Amino acid sequence: MAGNSFGDVFKITTFGESHGEAVGVIVDGVTPGIDIDEQYIQVQMDRRKPGQSSVTSPRKEYDVIQILSGIFEGRTTGTPLFIMLHNKDMRPEAYDDIKSAFRPGHADFTYLQKYGIRDHRGSGRASGRETAGRVAAGAVARKLLDNRGVSVVAYTTEIGGIKCTTLDESTIEKNAVRACDPNAAAAMIEKIEHLASIGDSVGGIVECRIRGVSPGLGEPVFDKLDAELAKAMLSIGAIKGIEFGAGFAASEMLGSEHNDQMGNHGFLSNHAGGIVGGISTGEEIVFRVVVKPTSSISVPQKTMDTTGNERVIVTKGRHDPCICPRIVPVVEAMACIVLEDQYKRQAAMHG
Repeated sequence: MAGNSFGDVFKITTFGESHGEAVGVIVDGVTPGIDIDEQYIQVQMDRRKPGQSSVTSPRKEYDVIQILSGIFEGRTTGTPLFIMLHNKDMRPEAYDDIKSAFRPGHADFTYLQKYGIRDHRGSGRASGRETAGRVAAGAVARKLLDNRGVSVVAYTTEIGGIKCTTLDESTIEKNAVRACDPNAAAAMIEKIEHLASIGDSVGGIVECRIRGVSPGLGEPVFDKLDAELAKAMLSIGAIKGIEFGAGFAASEMLGSEHNDQMGNHGFLSNHAGGIVGGISTGEEIVFRVVVKPTSSISVPQKTMDTTGNERVIVTKGRHDPCICPRIVPVVEAMACIVLEDQYKRQAAMHG
């Protein structure tokens, strides 16, 4: 299966299925001699793991990582990192009743069309569980970016039409939906819990802010920094759209409004979201992604089976009624991976 690797110099390859023996990642291009241990990576894994609250999947995966290569005496060696997580709470039998039917919103139909075979156990390779390897790799990239003075933070700004009206980053990890507004968070949680009680789900919007990025990062024409970030974000299964800076609101603006004018001390605004011409300006990089409602719901839906017969399907199993809370660390991880790769590409350009 092609398409399992991402990055050019700092490169990751994920592996594993939702209800297989293990998932994980191989990370190549890691700077040697960096102090890092399993606990540093585990902090990010704990943010992504299921079973955190009433608004996430009750599946009990502790996501304890095992580093099999690439670190010696607590420091990176420069050789590939092999990070694995053994799946512990697999229940593939929950999918036996629907293994011949295509679940709406899932990749069941498209995987079968492409490969002629599919793993029906919890979406197999197309499952959100695949992102565990991304988060592990992203933690490594984050450590390297820390040394560069770069920080990455993402948070929920909207769920089901309920929007955050304030930005308080100190509250993100203090509420179950990782929202930047505690008052909005309470309303979001109430809505998610209600939808979960009737077997439905809801989507939302996650925003990401990247600070400390040097100006001049990005590879025109086809490997623009925003293009690479967009590819990284849209490679996450639940994300269906992305915008930078002013984003789609730019369609209602004049050029005189949208242009980021400059003064003696730099840019006077940041409608471009920190990237112009595909290259970083040194300003804060800001983008937002659209997260679709969870496809796995217990509401009866119309579909067809592998023989073309129409059916009504109910998806069983343990699923997130809203993906936003657990996708926040995934968004951060992929942003970190892109940035570290771009820094290494920039270094290679200058010899």
